[in-house]
Amino acid sequence: MSSVSNDQQDVDIDLSQLFRAVWNRKARILAATALVGALAFVGASMISPQYSAETRILIEPREPIYTTQTNVQAPTEQLSDELNIASQVQILQSVDLIKQVARDLKLYKLREFDPDTSPSALSDLLVMLGLKENPLDMAPEERVLKTFQENLQVYQVEKSRVIGIQFTSKDPKLAAEIPNAIATVYRSLQSGAKLDSNSQAARWLEPEIANLREKVKEAEGKVAEYRASADLMPINETTNFSSQQLSDISAELARVRGERADAEAKAENVRNALKAGKSTDTLVAITGNESIQRLKASESEIRSRIADLSTTLLDGHPQMKALRAQLAGIHDQITAESAKIASGLENEANVARARETQLIQQLNTVKADTARAGNDEVGLKALEREATAQRQLLETYLARYREATTRLDKGASPADARVISKAVEPREASFPKVVPITVVAALATLILSAVIVMLSELFSGRALRPVDPGLGPARPEPGNRREPQAKSDGFVPVSSPGRGAVAAGNVVPASLLAVEPDEELAASMEEGLILVPEAEPEVDEDDDEFSIESVAAYLIDSGARIAFAVSPSGDDGSTASVMLARELDARGRKVVLIDMTGSACPTRLMAAGKDLPGITDLLCGEAGVSEVIHPDRLSGADVIPQGNSDVRQAMRGAYRFSATAEALADAYDLVLVECGPANAESVSRLSHSGAHEVILSVPRPDEQDLVEIMAAFEKVGYVDLVLMCGGAPNIHKALNRSAA
Repeated sequence: MSSVSNDQQDVDIDLSQLFRAVWNRKARILAATALVGALAFVGASMISPQYSAETRILIEPREPIYTTQTNVQAPTEQLSDELNIASQVQILQSVDLIKQVARDLKLYKLREFDPDTSPSALSDLLVMLGLKENPLDMAPEERVLKTFQENLQVYQVEKSRVIGIQFTSKDPKLAAEIPNAIATVYRSLQSGAKLDSNSQAARWLEPEIANLREKVKEAEGKVAEYRASADLMPINETTNFSSQQLSDISAELARVRGERADAEAKAENVRNALKAGKSTDTLVAITGNESIQRLKASESEIRSRIADLSTTLLDGHPQMKALRAQLAGIHDQITAESAKIASGLENEANVARARETQLIQQLNTVKADTARAGNDEVGLKALEREATAQRQLLETYLARYREATTRLDKGASPADARVISKAVEPREASFPKVVPITVVAALATLILSAVIVMLSELFSGRALRPVDPGLGPARPEPGNRREPQAKSDGFVPVSSPGRGAVAAGNVVPASLLAVEPDEELAASMEEGLILVPEAEPEVDEDDDEFSIESVAAYLIDSGARIAFAVSPSGDDGSTASVMLARELDARGRKVVLIDMTGSACPTRLMAAGKDLPGITDLLCGEAGVSEVIHPDRLSGADVIPQGNSDVRQAMRGAYRFSATAEALADAYDLVLVECGPANAESVSRLSHSGAHEVILSVPRPDEQDLVEIMAAFEKVGYVDLVLMCGGAPNIHKALNRSAA
C-alpha cells in the first residue's frame, strides 16, 4: 500500500508492525472472543429447539397386472422425466393439499401454527378500530397456511425420481406425522385423479359405442345388399363365383386340348404305319387294344403249331396249308382292326376338337362376366373397407370401455408413487446446534477483532513505513522485473555506522559525487549515505526485454498454467529453459519442467541421475505420475526426465500428454514443457492447440530464422509467441558446470 505525490513520500505497509499490534492486544482479543462465545452458547441454549423429519416417495408408474385386458395391448409406460418430477414437487407444495393436511391433523388448534387463536390486546384493539381485519373471520386452514409453508421443504433428490418431504416443528411427534400425512394425501389425490379419469372415459364411451354399433350394422347391410345385386357371391375370402368359374373353364380347356393333340398324334402314327405296310407291334395304340391282343395270341399259337408240324409234315401237306391260311386270315384281321383303331382315334380327336370349341365360347362368355364383376367389386371393396373400419373402431372402444370399467374401483387405480422411507420421530433437535454456533461466533469475533486492530494501526499511520523515492531502488515494472543479486550489477553494499536507520537501504552511484574516493567515504559517513562503485554500463533495453528474468516476470503476471518452450538452437535453448524454471522457483513459483527433447539436456542439468523414470515411461504406462517427478538438484523446482522407455512407443501414447499436463497444472503454478528443436506441428499436437504460452528460447537469435519460425507457428494457430534470448554467458557457465 503506497502512495506517490509531489510533496509526500512513498509509504509501504509494515507487516511486522501489524502483527506486533495484534500480539500486544491479544488479551483483549481473547477476552472478547471468550465473552462472545459464552453469550452465543447461552443464547443458543435458550432458543426453543426445533425438530425435522423427512419422508421420501418414489415417482414411478404403477398399474396392477390383473386390470389389463388380455386381448388389449397394454400402453407403454413412460418414465418420469425431470419436468414431471418438478411438477410433482409443486403439487406436493400446493395450497389445496396443505389445507387438507391441516384439516385432517387439526393444526389450527395448535398455537404453533395458528397464533391468532390467542391474539394480543393490541391486535384486538386494532380490530375494534377497523384498522386490522379480524383473523378469526378467515377459515382455520387459511390461517395456518403461512406457517405451514415456512416449515415445509419439498425437493427432488439429485439424479433420481425420489422426492423428499421435510417438515420442521417444535413438537418431534408432529414433525414426523406431517410429512407422512402429506404423502398419504398426495397418493390419495393421485388415485382419485385416476378414478375420475376412468369414470369420465367410461361415461364418454357408452354413447359412442352405441352409435358405432348402428354404424357398423348399417355398413355391413350395405355390403350384403350390394353383393347380392351385383351377383358377387363369395366362395372364400379371396375369390368369388365368377373368378372360380373362369379358373375351372381354363383348366378344362387345357385338358381337352391335350387330349385332342394326343388322339390326333396317335391316329396319324397308326395311319402312316398302315400305309407303309410296317409292323404295328411297336405302336402303343395298337398293342394296347384287347382285340389286337387276342389276334396276336391266336397268331402266336398258329405259328407254334406250324413249327411243331414242320418237323413231321411237308409244306404241301393239307394241314400245313390250312394253318398258313388261318395265319393269313389273322393278319388280315389285325390289319382291319388297326384301321378301326385309327378311325376311332380320329373320332376322338374330332370330339375333342368340338369340345374345345365349346369351351372357348364359354371362356369368352365368363371373361366378359368377370370383367363386369371386377368393376362391381370396386364399389364392393369400398363398402367393405368402410364396414371394416367401423368394426375395428367399435372393437377398440369396447376394449377401452371394459378397461375403464374394471378400474372404477379405488384399489384398481393406485397412485404413481410409493413411500420408500417414512418419517420417524426425531430424537435430536435440528436447530439450534449449540456447539457449532458457539465455535463460529468465537472464531468470527477473533478474526474481526484482529482485523479491527490492523485497521486502527493502518489509519493511525503506525503501520506505514516511509520510502525515499530519490535514493531508493527503482520499483521494477511488471513486465521487466529483476530480482536484486549481490554483486551481480556492480553494486557493493557498505554498512554505515554513522546514521543507523536514516541511511538504511539508500544506494548512490559513485559517479554522482565529484570528490576523491577517500573524501567520498568520509562524506558518506557524515551524511549517512552508502557509496558504491559505479555500475557497469546497462545492457540494451531490447536485450533486457527478452531476458530470462523478463520472461519469468511475464509468465507470473499473465498467470500462465502451461508453457511450451521451443529451442531451435538445441541444447543452448534447452539450458535457457532450465534457467527459466530455476528463476521462477527463485521468485516463489512452484514449477515443474517436462523434458520432451531428444538430447535429454534438461535431464542432465537437473536430474540427480540418468536412469530415472520419466515422461516416456509415463506415456508407455510403465510408471505412474508420482514416480516420474524428481527434484532439481540445484533449486526447488521439479523435473520430469526424458525416461528410459522407447521414444517411438511413447509417442503412440502422446494423446495422453495433454491430460497429464492439465493434471500437473492443478498441482503446480506452472508446467514448463521443453520440446527442444521441435517444429510447430509437433507442438500443436502435444498441446492439442490449446490456449498455452509458447516460448522461443534462442540465446543467439537470427532475424531470418525467427521470421520463419513465427510464420510456421502462425499457420497452426499460435500468433503471439514469447521470445527469450537473454542469458547467453550464463548458459555457457551452466554447460561448463554440468560437464564438470
